[in-house]
Order: sequence, then structure tokens, then C-alpha cells
Amino acid sequence: MSTTPRPLLPLAEARLPLHAGVDLGGTNIKAALVDDLGRMVAFATEPTHADRGPEDTAARMGGMVHALARQAGIATSDIATVGLGTPGPQDLATGVILRAGNLPGWDDFPIRDRVAVHCGHPVTYANDATAAAYGEFWVGSGREFDSLVLLTLGTGVGGGIIIGDESIDGAHSHASEFGHIIVDTSPNARRCPFGHSGDLEAYCSATSLKARAAEAIAQGAGGSLAAAVAAGEPLTPIVISREAAAGDPLAMELVLETARWLGIGIVTLMHTLDPEAVLIGGAMTFGGETAPVGRAFLDRIRAEVRARAFPLLAEKTVVRYASLGGDAGSIGAAGLARRAAVRR
Repeated sequence: MSTTPRPLLPLAEARLPLHAGVDLGGTNIKAALVDDLGRMVAFATEPTHADRGPEDTAARMGGMVHALARQAGIATSDIATVGLGTPGPQDLATGVILRAGNLPGWDDFPIRDRVAVHCGHPVTYANDATAAAYGEFWVGSGREFDSLVLLTLGTGVGGGIIIGDESIDGAHSHASEFGHIIVDTSPNARRCPFGHSGDLEAYCSATSLKARAAEAIAQGAGGSLAAAVAAGEPLTPIVISREAAAGDPLAMELVLETARWLGIGIVTLMHTLDPEAVLIGGAMTFGGETAPVGRAFLDRIRAEVRARAFPLLAEKTVVRYASLGGDAGSIGAAGLARRAAVRR
């Protein structure tokens, strides 16, 4: 387990009570201890090691809650609430991961209750992207709004819906599976890893971006991106973003094509939910607002929204990047646990 250098609030300045949040990813687990205003007091991360099985990982996630307490200089019993976010699909009511696509062999595992046993606290359970959305709503770039939608771009496409301090989970815990909104009904539409044809994940995930780049290069596309791949560099969104920034036409075309499809999906969400804001987060934001490619990506999304949405929605709905980065899930999981405790 390691801690990552980041600004941490001294315990003496924290507003009690304290809340812990654990964010399970396919590669890493992140855990945060925050005060009642969402300010981080302690943080830890470690590899998921999903191949060791879900019980091993649940035990280590429980151990991370204890480690957060030690880092902050408190007893684990001084933590008021614990929240957990994991990839879906899930049954949130029973606390079970139903089908963890990036965690093979974890299907139908009662992760909420197993983590609770190992940390010694009841656990509030959420979809990882919903937890990230709540983090942005509580203390991130959505804190000025009463309603928002967050799309997370990474290996897949996730999402969360927050309306009036409520996370919208749906009757079957599938309310914010934005990656499976259909954006292309053509016979030759791309397929996502779940086998769905023409959905957002098939066009806007890192998996899709890499596949489209590989296909273009295999068909003879030239330029610096193709040269980098030929020289042995891995084909990743980071490399594509770098070459787009350097002026490679293929790389920039791939980025803007992703933005176009994402804009189409966002318009559907706007017309369905009418949120005040749509936030874009996750690992694949091409540097965000601070990078020319990130700004071009967001500008293309906004242009698609203006072209397709009702004029009032296009004018009034804020479309921007999320701000909490990789901390959104753990902070949001803690925030959801805090909210659940307040309502008891």
C-alpha cells in the first residue's frame, strides 16, 4: 500500500465526523478519509490484484479503512461511515457485483458485506461512476449545481446522475449505464466489449479509440502516430493525445471523432434528464482544459450539442470537465455514506 503526495487537511482543522470512501478499479484501489465538508484527511492506494480473487481484495479494502485511520492518528471506530464504489453491473440493494467485466471471476460476489466484515463498519454501496458523480456534486466542479450528469471515459464509459442530492440508481441498479446508450443503428455499427452494437462505449471508450487507431494504421494511414506504433510504442490514448498535440492528422481526427459521438450521447441525456450540467471525467480527457487537445475535444462536444439539442438546452446546459480526477470515486463514496447516515 502506498500514499500519494497530495494536499491533506490536518486532523486538527477537520470538521467532524470523518467518513471513509473506497473506490475499486480494475487496476488500483483508492481509499480516502474525508471530513464532513469533503476535505481529504488521509489517502491510500494499492494494486487491485484482481487475479487473487474477490475475497482477497475485499479483505485488503477493509484493511485500507484501518490504514486510513492509522494515517490520520485515530481509531477505526472514530470513522463515522464507510462507502464503497465498484464497477457494475450490480445489485445495489443486496450489495452484489453481478458481472464485473474488468474483474474476471468476480461475478455474483457479495462485495459490500465482505468489505463490511473486514473493516468492521456497515458499508454504503454504489456504482463507481455514481460515486464519482456524487464527489463532483459535493465538492468538485458540480458543486454549484442542483443536478448533473457525469460521464467517465476510460476502458469503458460509465456515468452517474445526481438530482437534488439524490443519486439516481434505477429499479435494477442500471440507471446510469451511459456507455450502452445507442448512438449508431447502422448495420456495420461498432460493438462494445459486452457485444452491444452501436452503443456509446463502442465509440468513446479508450478501448474503442485504440481499436479505431489500429484499424486506420493497418489500412495504411501514415503520420507520426503510425510511425510511433511502428517503432514499438504502445497504442494508448496518451500516445494518441501526444501525437494529436504534435499535429498528426490521424490522431486529431480520432480525438474529434470520439468527441462527436460523445456529443450525440450527451444530447440524448440532456433531452431525457435536463440536468443543469454535464461533466466529463475519467482517465481519457486528453489533458482537459489545460491542454490544447483537451480543449479541442471539449469544443467539439459542445459544437455537437449546439447542433443537435433544443436551443434552450444548448444555451443553458453547462458542459465542462470534472475537476476531482482520480479522487472523485473515493471522495464520492465517502459522501454517499455520509448522506445515508444523515437520513437514518
